[in-house]
Amino acid sequence: MSYQRNMDPKKCPMPVQDPAVRKHNFEEVALGYSYEMAVQEARRCLSCKNKPCVGACPVSIDIPAFIERVANEDMEGAYQIISRSSSLPAVCGRVCPQEHQCEGSCTRGIKGESVGIGRLERFVADYHRQNCTEQPVLHASNGHQVAVIGAGPSGLTAAGDLAKLGYRVTVYEALHLAGGVLVYGIPEFRLPKIIVQKEIDNLKAIGVTIETNMVIGKILTIDELFEMGNEAIYIGSGAGLPKFMNIPGESLKGVYSANEYLTRINLMKAYQKDSKTPIRQSHRVAVVGGGNVAMDAARSALRMGAEEVYIVYRRGLEELPARKEEVAHAMEEGVIFKTLTNPVEVLGDEKGEVSGLKCIEMELGEPDTSGRRRPIAKENSEFILSVDTAIMALGTSPNPLIRSTTPGLTADKRGCIVTDGESGLTSRKGVYAGGDAVTGAATVILAMGAGKAAAKAIHEYLTSGARP
Repeated sequence: MSYQRNMDPKKCPMPVQDPAVRKHNFEEVALGYSYEMAVQEARRCLSCKNKPCVGACPVSIDIPAFIERVANEDMEGAYQIISRSSSLPAVCGRVCPQEHQCEGSCTRGIKGESVGIGRLERFVADYHRQNCTEQPVLHASNGHQVAVIGAGPSGLTAAGDLAKLGYRVTVYEALHLAGGVLVYGIPEFRLPKIIVQKEIDNLKAIGVTIETNMVIGKILTIDELFEMGNEAIYIGSGAGLPKFMNIPGESLKGVYSANEYLTRINLMKAYQKDSKTPIRQSHRVAVVGGGNVAMDAARSALRMGAEEVYIVYRRGLEELPARKEEVAHAMEEGVIFKTLTNPVEVLGDEKGEVSGLKCIEMELGEPDTSGRRRPIAKENSEFILSVDTAIMALGTSPNPLIRSTTPGLTADKRGCIVTDGESGLTSRKGVYAGGDAVTGAATVILAMGAGKAAAKAIHEYLTSGARP
């Protein structure tokens, strides 16, 4: 170590756009560390021998090692360490829930704030993109062919890891752009699409083929993919089927799933003046839910011109599952939080359009099976929230198309594909699955971890000489 450790108990603040400005544009909110900020933040790391942060990372990045390189101002060396474990470092640095994973396990967090691991990962990935001119290495073929279904974070991770091992990998994506939730779900102000495209271009450069507009289960079946010479298949098709509350009025004009609302904005660019994608011009919006998707929908509604936007959540502020940073940004931008509130009916006018949301007040009782206190309705607490748009951000489940067209593929009662839980092996020989298609809606990094584990299992399966 050729530097003095930075023992500041607080992490270097992230520069951000002013809330009054950013709520009117879709440009990235967090502006990123400067070179000097990154070096000083890296020097807060204690280089723990037991590396608790690594154990908490779903893709097992050697975090102390890459941070040590940043502290010594070897940014390219830091990138090479990260890229050994992660195919999407610029994405993870922006959208991973670090507070619950690597940073949540950081030793510095015991007596102060954790090291800004996510911010440093973002800096390193951005620095590499802006300064490195070397082209990625195209790996020699090992003679094996694998198909990946879904070009989201799980599928792209599996494809990248397999390509590095010499496999000929083709990714089949149902939409017209690769990226999955990274392009249709997460808004531009949190994850610029140019960043996603660059990560995808890097995968193509190492030999991954991506075919878009390919709906597996309609255009091709899994059996037909095997007939085309694929020796193994990875299903990383995500969870794109939205959930609703099944309350009266959900079929009124002006009720969206968050999935549809964000797809129209993010993938179809409804926020651009020349966009051909229709979207409601809302004045007062209620977003039902409390996760990251709800925050994305609420903050997008503000940027689309809504005068008032509410988060309607049946538990309290402390129970919100969204990242603290996203909640704080939403509050700064003026989103109104109606917690301990549950909708019971969407109200409509004579035109069949949303005119309000009938809600009841809630209180928290004993913990339920999830460990969170159960919300209980208060008697005689109904009230009307005057809104013209309701966005349901209640989670998603896997689309049934693949499992319904694949004989012998087992799914559970939620519609999630059943695997062995470790390698991702399904009930079909040579077919693996992971990410949201298996777990239901979860995080980007967990999906990536599943893709990484499956790639390793597929490699062992195809090279062991004793295929199960």
